[in-house]
Amino acid sequence: MIAVDDGVPAPLGAHFDGRGVNFALFSEHATAVDICLFEPGERHETRTVRLPCRTDDVWHGYLRGVLPGQLYGYRVHGPWDPAAGHRFNASKLVLDPYAREIRGRIRWHDALYGHRRGGGREDRIDRRDSAVYMPRCVVTAPEVPDLALNPVRRPLAETVVYEAHVKALTRTHPDIPEAERGTYGALAHPAIIEHLVKLGVTALELLPIQAFADDRFLVEKGLVNFWGYQPLGYFAPEPRYLGEGGLGGLKAAIRELNAAGIETWLDVVYNHTAEGDHTGPTLSFRGIDNASYYKLDPADPRRNRDCTGCGNTFDASHPRVMQLVLDSLRHWVTAYGIAGFRFDLASSLGRAPFAFTPQAAFFQAVAQDPVLARVKMVAEPWDVGEGGYQLGGYPRGWSEWNDKFRDAARGFWKGDSATLAKVTQGLTGSREVFAPSGRSPLASVNFIASHDGYTLADTVSYEEKHNEANGEDNRDGHNHNVSRNYGVEGDTDDAAILALRARQKRNMLATVMLAQGVPMLLMGDERSRSQGGNNNAYAQDNPTSWMDWSVDPDPALTDFVANLLALRRAQPALRRRRFFTGALIDPDEPLRDVHWLSPEGIEMEVRHWSDDGLQVFGMQIGNDGDPGDRLLMLFNAGAEAVSFRLAPVIGGPWTPAFDTGEPAGARTPGAPAIAAGTAVPLPGRTVLVLTAPGTETGNRGGWVSGR
Repeated sequence: MIAVDDGVPAPLGAHFDGRGVNFALFSEHATAVDICLFEPGERHETRTVRLPCRTDDVWHGYLRGVLPGQLYGYRVHGPWDPAAGHRFNASKLVLDPYAREIRGRIRWHDALYGHRRGGGREDRIDRRDSAVYMPRCVVTAPEVPDLALNPVRRPLAETVVYEAHVKALTRTHPDIPEAERGTYGALAHPAIIEHLVKLGVTALELLPIQAFADDRFLVEKGLVNFWGYQPLGYFAPEPRYLGEGGLGGLKAAIRELNAAGIETWLDVVYNHTAEGDHTGPTLSFRGIDNASYYKLDPADPRRNRDCTGCGNTFDASHPRVMQLVLDSLRHWVTAYGIAGFRFDLASSLGRAPFAFTPQAAFFQAVAQDPVLARVKMVAEPWDVGEGGYQLGGYPRGWSEWNDKFRDAARGFWKGDSATLAKVTQGLTGSREVFAPSGRSPLASVNFIASHDGYTLADTVSYEEKHNEANGEDNRDGHNHNVSRNYGVEGDTDDAAILALRARQKRNMLATVMLAQGVPMLLMGDERSRSQGGNNNAYAQDNPTSWMDWSVDPDPALTDFVANLLALRRAQPALRRRRFFTGALIDPDEPLRDVHWLSPEGIEMEVRHWSDDGLQVFGMQIGNDGDPGDRLLMLFNAGAEAVSFRLAPVIGGPWTPAFDTGEPAGARTPGAPAIAAGTAVPLPGRTVLVLTAPGTETGNRGGWVSGR
């Protein structure tokens, strides 16, 4: 028996208290809200209850007798007035923005649209019932605190990020039971955790796992939105990865990752939703309060202001929308133990209301929030709106994906002219970019490859994108790849080309891991994973995107990455919290915190920096306040070997510690020391790392291989 009373307006969402469920939904412009209850397998609601109260634009009611597991949705009444930005249509079942679990998937049909489709009829209401085509929200039991889900909270200076996709990472691993592959639970399998631990990564960043939709145009082509950048619900884990473990499988995976010392981060998409532009479907926010949740065109409120390229822009400058974002972030931290967030197209969150500002209320709210202030925040620092590219423009407490680092490093090793100054800027943490906002080198998240674009293997194998499988006639995906195929487009049996590609992969990985800032590794780059030249594999739920655990085309590369990260762990000079200044480390010594060296055995001069064709340089660095902790790195992006004389000003002797000319990177222990002033043979396309006397060489972190 269900009894109804007023309930309370907070917290928002559906909350069970042991006797019943309090439902609360924000809608400023609605005139009434119905809660619809469904039985499993039923196409239509079995009971509809009008929420009896409205408090501060929150519609609420308490239903005694409703239990966890109850399926539900809303029908929201209000004006159908597109000219004013209102698109209420109670014929459409809409999802609760605060739903903790969503069951089922969208079945695309024209009835999902609030308007009549086609022929310019977007202002005409469609009164067909959409419930049969919609997923359902699920009432969940109250969260039980779990100390094992408390985030590991690694210092940012010690962080190494591994960007991965739940299904792509686990789908083909032979040690994982077939039924478990591709699920949250598979992330907890020892085979996955052991691989991450061996590499030395400290944070697993998952592509979107907040509930998302498959775009209709993809479904009609037989494809899916594999990456998940079409959010449908911000509190509910995507159901397609649940498996037999359900929500508990995700928590179990995070517990096991925590136990291994690995944080879990989420890629989150609060810049837009799956509802698209004004011609899109009514699935949740549009039907609850279109004018509140979305930025609309002030000159024509029929239309969305699109700063994302996805049809709409979530309006985080609205207090209730900002509340939803903050509540959602806190939920993932407290209920699932998430330790960091990477914000897709983050500039949209800083638009107040339309222009970006680092003083936006959202950033201020995050900074003062007692839960979120302890969580790592990383911005993809751009969107596609006016003034959207904001690399370096975020406030303190935020790190940013540094695409300038990616392009400079790729261009330097590719052989492009005038890239030396850019790559050296990246190696120092991009001071010119991040210091003006009062931040440290840790504001820069450095990477060679990410999910968006070529993999590392494809960066050295393709010069043209090959996205035909996406069904858009190869028009999708960007054309700025900064890549080189070294003589053959794609696969080849030419041993010389394969050896050169392998060497260049090692060089680019070394550039990332030896740079100041936070390094990020794309899933599978350590195993030369290729997508066949597809630089926009967002719709490819197939071997194009999956990690192939049965084949490793470059078996030594995993050991190379592990050895490189062991070197990074052992060298505090690679993990500085302050920018280099060129200042003396010791007033009685000529050593500075950074020296830039030319092959002639002198410090680089203006003539070197102005040489657009220069492809070789040295970088000697020290740690904050420790003159004995020094590292010398020699870079040669040219094809020919050079004789690099070690400048006397940096002292010596020096011991070779790491060499990208070696398949596994590590130099054999016991290599003879090299005196100051000695000429060192530096082969073409090589990074050579040397350490000063008494400096750790990486053994403290544990070499995987000395080959």
